[in-house]
Amino acid sequence: MTAAVLPTSGVTPLGPAAGRAVGMLAFRQVRRGALVVAALCAGMTTFVAAQYESMFHGALDQSSLRALADNPAIRTLFGPPVALDTAGGFTVWRTGVPVLLLASVWLLLTATRITRGEEDAGRWSLLLAGPLRLVDLVVRCLIALGVSAALIGCLVAIGLLAAGTDPTGAALYGIGVVGVSLTLACAGVLAAQVMPSRPAAVGLTVAGLGVGLLLRMLSDGVPTLAWSAWVTPFGLVVRSAPYADNRIAPLLVLAVFPVVLATAAVIAARHRDLDSGIVAVRTRRPPRVWLLGSVGGFAVRRALRPTLGWVIGVAAYFLLIGAVIATILDFFEQNRRFAELAAAAGFAGLDTANGFAAALFSLLAIPTGLYAATRLATMVADEKARRWTALFSRPIPRNHLAGNEIAVTAVGVIVLHTAAALAIWGGAAITGGGLGIGAALAGAANTMPIALLALGAAALALGWLPSWVGAIGSIPVVGGFLLHAVAPNDMLARLSPFAHVAAVPNAPPDWTGVAALTLITAAMVAAGLVGYSRRDLTT
Repeated sequence: MTAAVLPTSGVTPLGPAAGRAVGMLAFRQVRRGALVVAALCAGMTTFVAAQYESMFHGALDQSSLRALADNPAIRTLFGPPVALDTAGGFTVWRTGVPVLLLASVWLLLTATRITRGEEDAGRWSLLLAGPLRLVDLVVRCLIALGVSAALIGCLVAIGLLAAGTDPTGAALYGIGVVGVSLTLACAGVLAAQVMPSRPAAVGLTVAGLGVGLLLRMLSDGVPTLAWSAWVTPFGLVVRSAPYADNRIAPLLVLAVFPVVLATAAVIAARHRDLDSGIVAVRTRRPPRVWLLGSVGGFAVRRALRPTLGWVIGVAAYFLLIGAVIATILDFFEQNRRFAELAAAAGFAGLDTANGFAAALFSLLAIPTGLYAATRLATMVADEKARRWTALFSRPIPRNHLAGNEIAVTAVGVIVLHTAAALAIWGGAAITGGGLGIGAALAGAANTMPIALLALGAAALALGWLPSWVGAIGSIPVVGGFLLHAVAPNDMLARLSPFAHVAAVPNAPPDWTGVAALTLITAAMVAAGLVGYSRRDLTT
């Protein structure tokens, strides 16, 4: 261990063969996720661009577009609508935020996983026992993350080209996707060098992501803060205006972000020791034994901090949504054409408070389902890192351990949905949006079975395919949503869980669909517990 962290001046330089081996290891760790995320981003973008030609092309006159662009709530939530009379401009405006967030969140989580996560698990100690240096591993990880970001951006641009949009706009938007996602990836690598543990690195990077997104919303919604768009990657993509002005300067500024962050990460790696960070932490502190008296208490303790972070993020978003409901309703009242187009696209009732809330609650199951999948994926990661070994050595049934984790995660999903309901109701109450607390709670509870279905899928994978818990757990929410949106016929669309929940509170609940989803979830959880009790520990 000590030899692995001696000053680099006396260490043999990394040879070509060793460099290739380390690089291939980094690529192997990211290739599967990169392909999945690139396919999702490209698929979403291509579908919306193709849908535009059949549903919206020629349906919006200049007065309607001007009204949309001047609405502060629309600008705050989705960015300034530009070039909406083209398929490319409409697609960038409609899918820009989801695509950038999906790519950025995956890359920042992956960056901390393949750097600080591998280091915390002790696997970098073995690599550094030879002629490798810590900085060599960091550089190879940065290269792998850069290739992943380029893959996502290229496939998004190719999807836009396939849909027949302008090549210049497609190229600029693809570059913007690469710039934003790579910025968050490099920020994750830097945080992994600065912070002493992976959870701390993830928390720091996610906080940076939140600040960047907030600055983008302020720059677009408050004219006096328009300058702040130049200090956030999200705002720079908006300022590049693909398919409209096609500006190069904002993208040149955007390119500075990942270069600076990557350089800082390399410098930090040269000046720190293995299993430590630039930020020092106390080595001694009073023992904290609360909630350690039982397996259930331990599961609650493990979930408290990450769940609180998810609650803050979800509640902040839905508080903002609730606060703009009144403005959105006024917009639809003055521009009835948009309400008609939304109804034609399958979002009827957006011109009412209940209908608008129902449309937003239909998306709530995606983050809460991903929360459930990541919580069980964390359990597998801890198992691989042998943090569960002490518990497994005790006379405690394995189903008891997994069952408590699943139950606590289910409670976390309920808490997230409740927080979203209270937040959107609070925002609407402040601004006079006309959404009742009963309607908000009903709408949030209506989509909860979809998130719990993701928990069931993750529990099933926990028992039988532990290395795939995160991917399988995300299928019901991410795959189900995409299937519901792009299915060419009703028969395929019915395979999505989103097709089996009604638009509550704008419509009565579909109790048959809710019951079916609940039964499927229970069956998957039971099957997962059976598999978990029979399989060997993962390594």
